[in-house]
Amino acid sequence: MRMNPAQLYERVLASDASYNGRFFFGVTTTGIYCLPSCSARKPKPENTRFFPTAEAARAAGLRPCKKCHPDDFARGADPVLKSIEQLVAEIRQDPAAFRDARAIVKRSGFGPTRLFELFRQHYHATPADVLLRARFATAKHQLLAADASLTDIAFAAGFESLSVFQEHFRAFNGLTPSAYRDLRTACRFDLTLPTGYPLAYLKRALARDTQSLTERLDGDTYTTVVRLGKNQTPSLLRLHLSPDLIGVESADHAPEAHALVIALLGLDQDAAAFARLARKLGLARLIAGRTELRITQTPSVFDGLLWSIIGQQINLPFAFQLRRRLIELTSQPFAENLYAPPTPAAIAALTYDDLKPLQFSRSKAAYVIDTARLVASGQLNLEALRTMSATRAERTLLAIRGLGPWSVNYLMMRALGFADCVPLGDTGVTSGLHALLKLQTRPDIEATKRLMSVFSPHRSLATAHLWQFNQPAP
Repeated sequence: MRMNPAQLYERVLASDASYNGRFFFGVTTTGIYCLPSCSARKPKPENTRFFPTAEAARAAGLRPCKKCHPDDFARGADPVLKSIEQLVAEIRQDPAAFRDARAIVKRSGFGPTRLFELFRQHYHATPADVLLRARFATAKHQLLAADASLTDIAFAAGFESLSVFQEHFRAFNGLTPSAYRDLRTACRFDLTLPTGYPLAYLKRALARDTQSLTERLDGDTYTTVVRLGKNQTPSLLRLHLSPDLIGVESADHAPEAHALVIALLGLDQDAAAFARLARKLGLARLIAGRTELRITQTPSVFDGLLWSIIGQQINLPFAFQLRRRLIELTSQPFAENLYAPPTPAAIAALTYDDLKPLQFSRSKAAYVIDTARLVASGQLNLEALRTMSATRAERTLLAIRGLGPWSVNYLMMRALGFADCVPLGDTGVTSGLHALLKLQTRPDIEATKRLMSVFSPHRSLATAHLWQFNQPAP
């Protein structure tokens, strides 16, 4: 959000840590620069200057504060973030040790309001959300690894009763705990859809590229090739779509296929909470006819990464074309005339000149190949991004050459499942805001930040609805 010096100074007086990194302030009388949260004595407004980066402050001749260490923060050393990450790690390690959100607050050392702000900022979730997901992860592991009773598993994960466990499990996972346990040997399973799930919008998302080499929608049957298991071997995945149930066929690795389909359907996204927020804001027209709309996740983080680079600053049909050409070059047909998705190693083996005949620009070719090389070499661990805080994941991705704010937010939203992202500069978002709010002109990036802030902490779902707002209903 664009702020004037008086507003920035207010954040300094409030020692507002949520603005750390958004700007730095310098004190002309002492020649130092600080984070907004610095606890040192506050300067007078006439002696205060504001900078977008630590580099800009140093370029003005200022030196870093020895109390708040702004350079450490700029490099990613953030004590508050680290304490929240350690707390989340404890929750994930032993969710049963935390009875509820109040127990998390007590353990944190922060006040309730402050802790909720920090969780929303760094994890795009409330403490209760993080705790519930940790309980699910623990329960799923036990359901597949042991033959303990459902009651024992529920209590070991921290659920207060078996009925609560079963109710929540089915809502988030589309099947009962018993059915999930059966995935150890099953090659087919059914997922229950929530009431009002907009299947037509899902089908439109699955058929965006009618010439796709890796996926195909034929009536109510969706077929795709994905990579599953430790060795990431190609596997055919087939979905039978109906308004109430999704029938899933997977030759192997059914638990992993289940996780992929849940992400594809967006069943673990809080569509109801966003709908309530939209109505509260007086913007019910944004969700009209698609209250239960979800964000369709990419089948892998690497697939989302390729999309985020290939789709930069070009139209969608051309992006589809480039992706198909890359797949033909680096992969091969697997089954039913569908190709397996390319591996990082296959793309890393290319040269920039290999992509020139495919109409990749020199810079786009470099970004695709160089990033694939980071993944193939292990320098960029894509699966580790899933367990990071949103803040840490964003910093990690922004440090990669070729990934800017649009690419990183797109990837975090569509491949990592973070709930409060905005792909800044996205044409669909700006045109949606233009029509929704009846603006005279389409908003620029700063105006988009300001306008989208009202949808926090559900800006990812707001983005999904804005993408659909100017389109006819499917």
